[in-house]
Amino acid sequence: MTIMAWLRSVTFGCMISCSLGWAQETTIPFDVIIRQARIVDGSGQASWLGDIGIHGGKITALGEVKGKAKQELNVQGKVVAPGFIDVHTHSEKICELPVAENFLRMGVTTIVTGNCGMSRTDVSAFFREIDQAKVSLHVATLIGHGAVREQGMGGKFIRAPDAAQLEAMKKLVDQAMRDGALGMSTGLIYVPGSFAKTEEIVTLAKVVAAHDGIYSSHMRYETSRIFTALDELTCIAREAKVKTELSHIKLSGPSAWGRAPEVLAYLDKARAEGLRITHDQYAYTASSTGLRQTIPDEALEGTRADFAARLKEPIRKAEIIQGMKEILSRSGRRDYSYAVIARFADDPSLNGLTIPQAAKKLRGSDALEDQIELLLEIEKRGGGSGVFHGMNEEDLKVFLKHPLTMIASDGGPRLLGEDVPHPRSYGNNARVLARYVREQKVLSLEEAIQRMTSLPAETFGLKNRGALKIGYWADLVIFDPDQVQDTSQFDDPHHYAQGFNDVLVDGMPVIRDGNLTGEHPGGALRR
Repeated sequence: MTIMAWLRSVTFGCMISCSLGWAQETTIPFDVIIRQARIVDGSGQASWLGDIGIHGGKITALGEVKGKAKQELNVQGKVVAPGFIDVHTHSEKICELPVAENFLRMGVTTIVTGNCGMSRTDVSAFFREIDQAKVSLHVATLIGHGAVREQGMGGKFIRAPDAAQLEAMKKLVDQAMRDGALGMSTGLIYVPGSFAKTEEIVTLAKVVAAHDGIYSSHMRYETSRIFTALDELTCIAREAKVKTELSHIKLSGPSAWGRAPEVLAYLDKARAEGLRITHDQYAYTASSTGLRQTIPDEALEGTRADFAARLKEPIRKAEIIQGMKEILSRSGRRDYSYAVIARFADDPSLNGLTIPQAAKKLRGSDALEDQIELLLEIEKRGGGSGVFHGMNEEDLKVFLKHPLTMIASDGGPRLLGEDVPHPRSYGNNARVLARYVREQKVLSLEEAIQRMTSLPAETFGLKNRGALKIGYWADLVIFDPDQVQDTSQFDDPHHYAQGFNDVLVDGMPVIRDGNLTGEHPGGALRR
């Protein structure tokens, strides 16, 4: 530690010890002292042994901390790291499950929602509801382009907005940014975002850039056509001069597998040219989204009544079916055996079945034609969600190794036993630490923690979070790296991650010795 750094630390009213062994009594009482910790501070640097003092929700001492506290935790060499920051979640309904236990139990203390173009458009009202709900962790949001487009255009249309509609959309984005949104997201595979032209997105991204926000995109293609999508992503980043995040980087479908090095080379070249682009990733080879993504976008424009009417027209229905077959063919597949029904509210007995299994159950045949008819019927009866096994683990590991890849779940708050969801909502961070750090050594522990903490905090502009530093908020996770395990499985997802014995949010334990404390110190996190 330099003399100047030591002098700066003194101004916080406490005395610290560095690795050289300095120590001194503090005159400020500590709320919590964590002793004998293996400190992984989020910087990516090697871990070190020491103590952590917390007062007023912030870290006020690091090193050999002397003095007493209202609460002391002797962790005996367990890892203490910054609480994990999950920058890609779908948590618009967080107020219904304010404890968000599935996130806490894999070490997540901050979530960013509003991804893939889907969000609440009144950010101020959303934040008020979050604060009133007394959530356990911190919740930030993006403003979703799809939601803005639907509200600004009065519906879902296969056309560009007129001048008045575009102005209304700009005002919605501007107000969301003023209310504390971190940036704007797009879901360019989802209606109505899929109908937007690049120029429309650039115009709105410029509003975000004016507020120094971030543009986060579920790109138009993640298949063999990914380079077309990357061209659009970099065009938006360049034209809008906006910091850009590539959501859940992946290569979907056998026809795209093996091209991860090319994708990263493309992005590295764009960065060398001055574009600010990062990416996030979940640690599974299956995705999860609406089953309607198997159906061409043009068939989904408007309401479900419109969709049902199209199916009654023989020529139109034949065109829709042909479009579904073309989507399958481009991905290198012959049927929908890669897709599992996660949730179909109109007939929960189908949850957990593959599309061929469900077709066999309902229609007596698992032929491709019957699988397609089933998918059309599900959409007509309210829609459903699925888990899609479509990625290659070697590609996953190539993306994971890149220093600008953050760890993010693409999940949401989960109620134990409800539906058959993707296990990422329960185990994403634990899976990285267990499978890709401890078992396969794809990343070091320090690298993985940095991708879960300081990198997302810096990228999304979350000040004084994501690192163990004097003056930073005391969002902390304590775990034994030899015991951390993801126990949620695709066919049996409702199990919390193991090994995260203690979790603190703003210095307050929300999990202590493996048990919920009943405290709810979280809330809305504004830009």
